[in-house]
Amino acid sequence: MRFFIKLLFILIISSSLFAQKKVIDERQTWLGVFNQVRLTDKWGIWGDFHFRMKDNFVGEPSIGIIRLGLTHYLADDVRLTAGYSFINHFPTDGHENISQPEHRPWQQIQWFTRSEKLRLMQWIRLEERFRRKILNDDELADGYNFNWRIRYNFALFLPLTKKKFAPGGLQFLLNDELHVNFGENITYNYFDQNRLFGGLVYQVTDHSQIHLGYMNLFQQLASGNNCKSIHTIRLFYFHNFDWRK
Repeated sequence: MRFFIKLLFILIISSSLFAQKKVIDERQTWLGVFNQVRLTDKWGIWGDFHFRMKDNFVGEPSIGIIRLGLTHYLADDVRLTAGYSFINHFPTDGHENISQPEHRPWQQIQWFTRSEKLRLMQWIRLEERFRRKILNDDELADGYNFNWRIRYNFALFLPLTKKKFAPGGLQFLLNDELHVNFGENITYNYFDQNRLFGGLVYQVTDHSQIHLGYMNLFQQLASGNNCKSIHTIRLFYFHNFDWRK
């Protein structure tokens, strides 16, 4: 509990530091499907797929993501994953008539804490971001801009009904993910973004859940002078397969 109090304190202080910058408000909708498949006691595969919309939640496409990975199970509740993501940034300011592709290798450690009263999922993820350079509104340039990014994510699940984590149970989810940039191309936005989510989780089966709620994404842009506050409806579906005999 002390950890979460400290984290909230850091977030409050960070918000005050950015209060004097110009903040641009946006409204988006995020849809996502997550799958983890356990093949053996030691190995599994990861896949998640996303489609995001912007312009008053559903006006225009924003981003599409395909993320795949290979998972090694150190234990049932401790997992290492490495993989590759392809991201398509649909047309926006700076490339209004073309999409910008991004290639993103990634590595992650994920761990779980479970009890009858709560469940906690955490991960630390390292990403290598290769974003295609842009020549103008209509053309991509040769080569890629590169930077590293590290992400820390926690998700705290608190049961709201008698069924708790059993099928048919309902839970409250508090989720926060902090992103930090680094690398020689990063000058003004070492702090990249923070995603704070609150919502409900419906336990469909022992191995699947639906998450629905509100997320505020606060992001510092590369210029350093402007920030975005993105008000987001987030709908995710999670499924875990166990193919062990």
